[in-house]
Amino acid sequence: QRRLEERGGGSVHTGGSMRLSCAASGLTLSTYAAGWFRQAPGKEREFVANIAHSGDASTFYADAVKGRFTISRDNAENTIYLLMNELKPEDTAAYYCAAEQTPYGHVLTPHNVGYWGQGTQVTVSS
Repeated sequence: QRRLEERGGGSVHTGGSMRLSCAASGLTLSTYAAGWFRQAPGKEREFVANIAHSGDASTFYADAVKGRFTISRDNAENTIYLLMNELKPEDTAAYYCAAEQTPYGHVLTPHNVGYWGQGTQVTVSS
């Protein structure tokens, strides 16, 4: 069974940091473009960041998180990470891991994602 499992959500104050992880089982994540989306209550799911498959390793970020968030992967652990610094209340959302099996380095879109995690809540309080 192919699955993505997120960990690391929780609550933090403005300006704090948090690291999310997404571990894959049943699929070799290094061959996938993988990344993160988020969804706040009453809003649509939005792109946050993704990293291309390991042969490319390009990274892409939403403007709202550029310079504050860093995406990375550990192929030995079959895991990707999202390090979030300088967190703001507007970063509060459920964060979802996503993967698309594609040879291209490009920004993930919900339409093309093949696998989703169950989501983990991140809450940033002022």
